[in-house]
Amino acid sequence: MFGEGPGQEVHAASFIRERRLVLDEALRRSPGELSRIALHELFHFVWVRLSNAERRCWEELLRQQMALGATGELGWSAEKRLASLRPADIERRSRRWREYVCESFCDSAAWAFGLLRRHGEFTLPEPFRSQRRQTLAGIVRHHGGVLPI
Repeated sequence: MFGEGPGQEVHAASFIRERRLVLDEALRRSPGELSRIALHELFHFVWVRLSNAERRCWEELLRQQMALGATGELGWSAEKRLASLRPADIERRSRRWREYVCESFCDSAAWAFGLLRRHGEFTLPEPFRSQRRQTLAGIVRHHGGVLPI
């Protein structure tokens, strides 16, 4: 949580062009939360280096899950953006939709690779979680186990 004045409380931020991320020092008191948030931020660096096909694959997974009635997410960042979506955003692939897709990828990766198995922000039910874990594993395999950052 940094910064002054009105706005959103944040625990971390990624600055992709600068190849830098910032974490709130208070996270040191909670290793699980530090892991979750740091991984989320790290996966922003992965997201921008994935191919268009890989990003579209994630986007298609989200579309399929929505069509099947999936509710919830694996983190506040994605949940907040999901709540603000309108049907036209999805159809037009608006910026709002694309930001949701990115945040969903990062929150899902933090859930899949992090230390925490339970968290109040993990609201996406099974089997949707399993589908996301499998898709993430496929991306990792495609890169020979080494993700680009």
